[in-house]
Amino acid sequence: MNILLTALGSAGDVHPLAGLGARLMRRGHQVTLFCSPRFEPLVRGLGLPFEPIGTAAEFAAVQRDPDLWHPLRGFGTVVRFGILPTMRRIYQAIAERYVPGSTVVGAHSLDFGARLAQEKLGVPVATIHLAPAVFRSVYLPPVLLPGVSGGLLPRWAIRFGYWLADTIVVDPPLAGPVNALRRELNLPPVRRLLDRWWYSPDRVVGLFPPWFGPPQPDWPPQTVLTGFPLWDAGELITAPESVREFLDQGDRPIVFTPGSAMIHARAFFQAAVDACWRLGRRGILLTGHAPQLPRALPRGVQHFDYVPFSQLLPHACAIVHHGGIGTTAQGLAAGIPQLVMPMAHDQHDNAARLVRLGVAATLRPRGFRGPAVARAVRRLVDSSRVAARCRDIARQLNGVDGLATACAVLEQLGSRAEANRPVAGA
Repeated sequence: MNILLTALGSAGDVHPLAGLGARLMRRGHQVTLFCSPRFEPLVRGLGLPFEPIGTAAEFAAVQRDPDLWHPLRGFGTVVRFGILPTMRRIYQAIAERYVPGSTVVGAHSLDFGARLAQEKLGVPVATIHLAPAVFRSVYLPPVLLPGVSGGLLPRWAIRFGYWLADTIVVDPPLAGPVNALRRELNLPPVRRLLDRWWYSPDRVVGLFPPWFGPPQPDWPPQTVLTGFPLWDAGELITAPESVREFLDQGDRPIVFTPGSAMIHARAFFQAAVDACWRLGRRGILLTGHAPQLPRALPRGVQHFDYVPFSQLLPHACAIVHHGGIGTTAQGLAAGIPQLVMPMAHDQHDNAARLVRLGVAATLRPRGFRGPAVARAVRRLVDSSRVAARCRDIARQLNGVDGLATACAVLEQLGSRAEANRPVAGA
């Protein structure tokens, strides 16, 4: 089977799809991964064919835009830099490679091109959502803004809220360009694109377990939850000796990361260093963008560009992060408490779910200062109740192979397509 996978976004978006592609390849399938050239070395390192979507300069432009991390303006940045520029490119790339009966697409949430190819060409598509925040529900609505939870509102009010969001925020930047391309393809116009349209009618895959994002009665019925993929390039990258030496030199450190794509985190790292000093604990600062760091790090605090979480977090006492779903999942698997500073996108919802699980606390960006971070971390690491919950959840993840389940879903979709393949000469 020929499987095309698309991954739009940062490492947190690309890593799960790269891991899925590598697993599918080992199961005997031909796999091509579509993503930013920023990740070409990773993709080729796995032995996967690579199809560039966008340019390295475009990826850097998204990183430089501080609005990417704004709770309201962040969506517009994703639309301008992520969804719209890639829509036509991905559609054309899929159209060139599509062979009826032998091609299946696993499409990232932001990949509208694959959804168009499905409608126009009949390509079997599974929409792949990394986090539960993208599933709208009037029963358990996701938390998409700081301090705003619709869980106590009547269902009619939640429905109205979704309609209002579509009318004011979602459709204005999206519907015009999407429908312009649909006209070229002789497809009818659509509206409220994030309400139902972006879910593939063939299959929707949620790469998380049901206890993290419990399915709701109004989720798409074709949804399958696989469990966390927990792939972080650990099969390609080994923690350098300097990391192992640091870990062996003292107590378990606190790990701090604002996300791989963040380049505006100077205040985050300053607060991290201050919190380590106040707690008398060691710290590891993870970022590939060293100019964000304080000029001089104190003894007991070290910076590393990248270390696979699967190799690092089992040796940490806590992780302080932005609330990305990949970091969230790795923290749960390691069985350590988490302090989350959510900013935008799915981060607020992931943070809220961690708090409900009893393994985390949150701080808003404006309150993320050294004293507050120190107090929050101290409460987490000193709590026997939090420690017990962390251990319980880590045990739930032990032995669960989310990638294997996701592979099976795509294979089933391919088998169905093969069974319906047109017979030559018929």
